[in-house]
Amino acid sequence: MKTLSLYQPGTTVVHKIDVLTKLFFVLTAVLTVYISSSFSVILGVLALCIILLLIGKILRRALPIVLVSAFVMLTILLIQGLFFQGNETLLIKLGFLHFYREGLLYAVRICLRILVIITAFSVFILTTNPATLVAELEKSGLSPRFGYVVLSVLQIIPQMSATLSRIMDAQKSRALELDGNFLTRVRAFIPLMVPVVMDSLTSTRERSLALEVRAFNSKKKKTYLYDEPKYRFNLVIRVVLVLALVAVIVGRLV
Repeated sequence: MKTLSLYQPGTTVVHKIDVLTKLFFVLTAVLTVYISSSFSVILGVLALCIILLLIGKILRRALPIVLVSAFVMLTILLIQGLFFQGNETLLIKLGFLHFYREGLLYAVRICLRILVIITAFSVFILTTNPATLVAELEKSGLSPRFGYVVLSVLQIIPQMSATLSRIMDAQKSRALELDGNFLTRVRAFIPLMVPVVMDSLTSTRERSLALEVRAFNSKKKKTYLYDEPKYRFNLVIRVVLVLALVAVIVGRLV
């Protein structure tokens, strides 16, 4: 059965790193690029994220996620280049449009930070089994309810995509026209959305029943079918991440 998640199974070093260590890496990467305003630091973190994607053999899977945010970043470049309040030095003139150096540099810094966030989370999501993540969070003392929420969030997009694909195939078999011009697609929208919503409601009910059968609300101590093997360099990685974050904070204060 196909797993409804973005997780890409693998045996690379990135896959073997402990779930909580990877989560701490994401937190460190995000905090670092927002604490530091240095282009070299931000580019260094971005390069590290890309290297991890390459090592984990998931760079191709992360590219669509980056492309989705390209429109947002382009909008940021245009708005800040034109209307940033600190604009002084004219850089590019295209007719009545004037792009300034200060605004473009500010926008580039924002876009690089967005790329770091996307790539860091891609490393985490694409190399982390959601079931393992939830189990590790519960072992760390977090509520099973919180773990269920996390698992649901990670699975919602793949689940909706799989449901929509299945319903589209079913509707095509019933001679519903889904391909064509814009008006044709609009007319097909309601026949598609109604089954998607109904399927979501049915899935929610089935999940609630399955959780009750498995004593989800029980206060007894739970056991786990599978214990995730610990990567031997987890502690070293966490220490390096802490030192790097402290160095960035000190550098900003100084």
